[in-house]
Amino acid sequence: MTGQKRLRVFVVDDEPIIAFTLATILESAGYTARHFSDPIEALRAAETNCPDYLVSDVVMPSLNGIDLGAQFKAIHPEVKVLLFSGVLSTAHLKEDARKKGHEFDILSKPIHPKLLLEAIAKMGD
Repeated sequence: MTGQKRLRVFVVDDEPIIAFTLATILESAGYTARHFSDPIEALRAAETNCPDYLVSDVVMPSLNGIDLGAQFKAIHPEVKVLLFSGVLSTAHLKEDARKKGHEFDILSKPIHPKLLLEAIAKMGD
């Protein structure tokens, strides 16, 4: 990413240590990353400074990741959304997103840093 504009990523997980850790991994790979443990706070921040990527947990108490991704897309249609979940089977989650008109990739949690970076790079292609 040298010589290029640093791509911005918002990381959202209701477990603050996970959000912080993933943001740190992304920062070390050359992204500008902000972490949030409250999806509503991330949504507010996106209204004035929408990121290039949203990386979010799916199961959160105040707003699930699928709906968060949909709301980010409504603000900024070009944002790329990558979701992750600790739920063993994500087929029903993907179907839920599809019914709402969205195709989001959902990775299994915990996410290996290499897989996270590969998934984001693949989305940028």
